[in-house]
Amino acid sequence: MFKILSAGRIAPREYDLWLSAPRIAAHARPGQFVVLRTDEFGERIPLTIADFDRDRGAIRIIFQVVGKTTAAMASLKEGDTILDISGPLGTPSEIERLGTVMMVGGGVGIAALYPIIKGLKEAGNKVITILGGRTSDLVIMKEECAKYSDELIITTDDGSEGIKGLVTDAMKSVVGRGEAIDHCWAIGPSIMMKFCALTAQSLGLPIWVSMNPIMIDGTGMCGGCRLSVDGEIKFGCVDGPEFDGAKVNWNEFMNRMKQYKDEEKISMEKYEAEVGDLSWL
Repeated sequence: MFKILSAGRIAPREYDLWLSAPRIAAHARPGQFVVLRTDEFGERIPLTIADFDRDRGAIRIIFQVVGKTTAAMASLKEGDTILDISGPLGTPSEIERLGTVMMVGGGVGIAALYPIIKGLKEAGNKVITILGGRTSDLVIMKEECAKYSDELIITTDDGSEGIKGLVTDAMKSVVGRGEAIDHCWAIGPSIMMKFCALTAQSLGLPIWVSMNPIMIDGTGMCGGCRLSVDGEIKFGCVDGPEFDGAKVNWNEFMNRMKQYKDEEKISMEKYEAEVGDLSWL
């Protein structure tokens, strides 16, 4: 059992948990994730480690409600427990001194980007961070990202904060003003990462993306998280989650991510019928 140390809602349908997990916290590194199961009847879901505190023996996860399991997790409070958590899993980000890095995050992907921003800044890099969302209230962790960024740029689709437009617009603007970028990271919705990768290619910049394929065990045994990278089959859990964005077969990946949409919808409808109205999410 893993005790919840704190729980809160940080944006519409997005929640923030700190969990007591000393052994995971002791070994966690930026870019890694855990696979958790809320109870003995629950499914296993992967979630990126958004932060870790080795002294407290705690890890932080930030998640978006997208189905039955995450809806159930949103109802958990401080003092509640999660049945099991496996991790840290995945290959850590390559944190080193690169020079100037451009970090692009969207939606709940900002939570996965944050520890990489922090690690790169602590490694001595100049960090330019671009965060985007449909509206201002969906751009999370602004203050935390700003703490480890030399520059923070906000974009919103509706213009409610920062630049009205997309994160790719800001990427072009940064390079257009003459900033010499040595490497990029982009983490967010699949469609955002695809176009960030295409934009980086057009600008002649290398870019890492963090993939979130369907996953079960997180150890490479099930093969459910396979994706095509540079014409080869890779497993998101053990070969990733980070890959060269220019080499990912984005259309194949996004089509695979849709394959259980009908089943997920049915499961969510059944859950709502059991527990009642979920409009509070």
